[in-house]
Amino acid sequence: MANAFNGDEDVLDEPGKLLNRRRTAVLAPSYRLFYRRPVNVARAEGVWLYDSDGNEYLDAYNNVPVVGHSHPHVQRAVSEQLGVFNTHTRYLTEPLIAYSERLLALFPRPLSKVTYTCTGSEAVDLALRIARYQTGAQGIICTSHAYHGTTAAAAQISPSLGPNNEIGPNVVLVDAPDLYRESPDLAGAAFAERVRAAITTLEERGVGLAGMIVDSVLSSDGVQSDPAGFLAPAARAVRDAGGLWIADEVQSGFGRLGTGWWGFSRHRLEPDLVVLGKPMGNGIPIAAVIGTDEAMNRFGRDIRYFNTFGGNPVSIAAAAAVLDVIESDDLIAHADTVGQRLLAGLNELATRHAILGDVRGSGLFIAAEFITDPQSRAPNAPAASNIVNELRERRILISATGASENILKIRPPLPFQVEHADHLLATLDEVLTAEAGQVVDVKSNPPKTEEK
Repeated sequence: MANAFNGDEDVLDEPGKLLNRRRTAVLAPSYRLFYRRPVNVARAEGVWLYDSDGNEYLDAYNNVPVVGHSHPHVQRAVSEQLGVFNTHTRYLTEPLIAYSERLLALFPRPLSKVTYTCTGSEAVDLALRIARYQTGAQGIICTSHAYHGTTAAAAQISPSLGPNNEIGPNVVLVDAPDLYRESPDLAGAAFAERVRAAITTLEERGVGLAGMIVDSVLSSDGVQSDPAGFLAPAARAVRDAGGLWIADEVQSGFGRLGTGWWGFSRHRLEPDLVVLGKPMGNGIPIAAVIGTDEAMNRFGRDIRYFNTFGGNPVSIAAAAAVLDVIESDDLIAHADTVGQRLLAGLNELATRHAILGDVRGSGLFIAAEFITDPQSRAPNAPAASNIVNELRERRILISATGASENILKIRPPLPFQVEHADHLLATLDEVLTAEAGQVVDVKSNPPKTEEK
């Protein structure tokens, strides 16, 4: 995993060593910590996390708290509902219906039904079941470094989980567009051609095409965002072959891209199924599958599906509060404004730092790709890892993504302000200068705490 802690306790203080040993003793080894020197998070507020010593860290990475960590409106909504009732969806309850009406109004009209789950992984699993039942086929296409979840079915379409994670026998992988190395004008057509080849492969295997699932910003494939519309030819190829287009909006949804509520809308698509997750409840577990009548009705009529905690009133209260804040604070337009500031600043840094090869993204989902040199454009994973860790030392939290783990993924909570963007840019400039050869001892010269 990119920039994972390697287990070297020498970088930890004594309380950190003790806590890490206790953690290792009780948690399965599948768990990973971020950074060469892990952060002991004690609390969080807005776009800031605080460690056990009270030091603050700018969060430039976490999309789950979409309206900010510990948002008071979400807190109040959850607390109040906990004091009223919390049960399953087999009773008539007003909050569930009212939220569903409000949520569906944010989608194109054909997307008119919702089923709730607790996690995005469960929602992906359900979407695959629906697509397979609706089409009578089993084959699924996904991108070659995708991440879609952790259930058995979702993991089979998540090649980014590593070489020991088995891809399903009815799954075909296709390379996502590489919009730094391919012609943007031709990338959409080339991607569609790879999808058509995958459809042929599934037919030759005798399993047929049930559908294709795509993260609408191709996050794990390196954040491939522009030109808007490049996914449309692939979607047409899937539909022409009788398959369903499944838009994974767990990372790109809820206004993050600054151009509307959902990432698929940038590509002028109307999916058959849409998967929602992580930011939906600002950290309270809630996720969903949104679908057309045609895609949802047959499965819902013929097969029992009940998720005990999916759509429970407390999670619904959190989800409704998230919509309240996004709308009242105009966070979609805000994401566009601050995102443009970040893109402009990163492009300016790229003119002065040769290892910063490409900058791309939309709204507050931005990638900065690091290379060995401008001529070869070869991925530079060691530089990206070092930059992530040096930013952590300067108390800015971020991570890397992509098949080569050479791409900085900038994906902060949506209340991220212009001054936060400027602080990130200035600090990244310092780190890139140090990466070019200047030595900066951040341990003997720790950063000053910034005023919020």
